[in-house]
Amino acid sequence: MPRILGKTIATVEARMTSSRLPGKILKPLAGKPSLERLVERARRAKSVTDVVICTTVNAQDDAVVEWGKKAGVAVFRGSEDDVLLRVLEAAKHHKAETIVELTGDCPFADPDIIDELARFYGAHDVDYASNILVRTYPRGLDTQIFSTATLAKVDTLTQDPPDRENVSLYIYEHPQEFRLGCLTAPSELYGPQIRICVDRVEDYEVCATVYDALYPNNPRFTSRDVMDFLRANPDVAAKNAHIAQKAVR
Repeated sequence: MPRILGKTIATVEARMTSSRLPGKILKPLAGKPSLERLVERARRAKSVTDVVICTTVNAQDDAVVEWGKKAGVAVFRGSEDDVLLRVLEAAKHHKAETIVELTGDCPFADPDIIDELARFYGAHDVDYASNILVRTYPRGLDTQIFSTATLAKVDTLTQDPPDRENVSLYIYEHPQEFRLGCLTAPSELYGPQIRICVDRVEDYEVCATVYDALYPNNPRFTSRDVMDFLRANPDVAAKNAHIAQKAVR
């Protein structure tokens, strides 16, 4: 029988002090902050009870709290460097049994992928499931799911800075300790070389171009719409093709 996931929240790690593109999470996409567009999309996932922005206690992130109040979005504040603890505390605060981990630099969060991953996780005997173990989806559709209990266990197992900064890193780097599952992209969404995340200014330009093209005509545009647009406009996809993703270790 499929497991009962219980209360499931999507946590979104977000802070204003990004080293490569400060303030990126509140930069506008089709007239609204990038973070708001992300939440708008994630909230459409049927498997998610709520979306919680996990930001820091630093004064720079007061702007995130103010935005959350105006937008009606839950914001939890915690450690800047210990992101694992920040997310764990947010999950416990909201009494969540299951966590869908998203990051604030992914404004194209896909509710269909979230729901598909939740179904996969519920139907299989795994501790963790994602679509990133084998990179088949575009970078920016990254979605991970695991229980609050699993993250609480990880909290007791490692104090290694990369593990604390990258919430689920320890889980998927230790398959001998945790059972892992992975979704692979259907052909229409296959694009591991495509970047629709926001890490640098070129990324933001690509994402803004896609939003300006798609959102006015269809606010509920799909990932397939994004891929169709980028395939039809290779010059847009080429703008950030040279950017190498920052290594976690």
